[in-house]
Amino acid sequence: MGGIQHRMVNVNGITMHVAEKGQGQVILFLHGFPELWYTWRHQILALSSLGYHTVAPDLRGYGDTEAPSSITSYSCMHIVGDLIALIDSLGVEQVFLVAHDWGAIIGWYLCLFRPDRVKAFVCLSVPFVPRKPKMKPLESMRLFFGEDYYICRFQEPGKIEAEIARFGTSEVLKKIISGHKPGPLCLPKDNAFGINPDNPVTLPSWFSEEDLSYYADKFNKKGFTGALNYYRAFDLYVPWKTFLTNSGLYGKASKLFRFRQTYIGNLFSVYCRNWELTAPWTDVQVKAPVKYIVGDLDSVYTTPGMKEYVQSGGFKRDVPLLDEVVVMEGVGHFINQERAEEINSHIYDFIKNF
Repeated sequence: MGGIQHRMVNVNGITMHVAEKGQGQVILFLHGFPELWYTWRHQILALSSLGYHTVAPDLRGYGDTEAPSSITSYSCMHIVGDLIALIDSLGVEQVFLVAHDWGAIIGWYLCLFRPDRVKAFVCLSVPFVPRKPKMKPLESMRLFFGEDYYICRFQEPGKIEAEIARFGTSEVLKKIISGHKPGPLCLPKDNAFGINPDNPVTLPSWFSEEDLSYYADKFNKKGFTGALNYYRAFDLYVPWKTFLTNSGLYGKASKLFRFRQTYIGNLFSVYCRNWELTAPWTDVQVKAPVKYIVGDLDSVYTTPGMKEYVQSGGFKRDVPLLDEVVVMEGVGHFINQERAEEINSHIYDFIKNF
């Protein structure tokens, strides 16, 4: 596609697939769920033609990048570690960062943990959300949005994967990508994705059958578990039996361990909670220059409280170098594909100043 090159890179103990094009200062693109490097195809071509080295990996668990089986391998520390190793492999000290959805969440972590590696950040859809020391993420989500909130529904391993398999990868992807339903996004237990064979979904003009086929092929081969494990690591409790099973130790535990089961469970659940891992960064501001872009129909932006946070000064307080907030009218969640040319211009107009 348009001279985009593909290669595999060893990073942080896994093999990562990277798509890239161009020469010059590096722009690192981070995709979200349920996507791939491919979501940035328009930006890769446009920004590389303007003199940048554009780099878009399949994140851990996605596409042609390795997908560790254990949920505990998807903490924010693991993912940021992958990115630091990738940046090192490119031979540069800093990158321009452009990220969307889960990629944006990881982008914020990267800015918090290693601000020295980020020259400037163009964030799409998901604003910075500061850590709440008195309430864990899943507790607050269940309290405010209920058990059917999509992140809550993603927690039980295998369950949402089975619901995706019930309707088929293509149909589920088509429904997600075509959706413009305002937030909060909830998934009913009887039909999580609202798929009705008698009322087929029509793809939007900006996403072709060829695009859908590429996504579906990759997810059919890789599965969704790696991608869903990002959500499961928000505030993860790994029961002792699950840990031992994932480690290949279940059945041998009585011989290898003489500890109580509850002790084993507590030991390994504490290890892998993003909420606990990020405790040292409580109340820390993001000090990277940021441009934030969102669609006014995005389910993230329309989730109660989010718009007020972005517009009332809270976002600027937590991200003091926030340069601009752009709210695009009539645009949904997948903004970099739906309005590709405008997003290309927004990215270039911001990063050219550095």
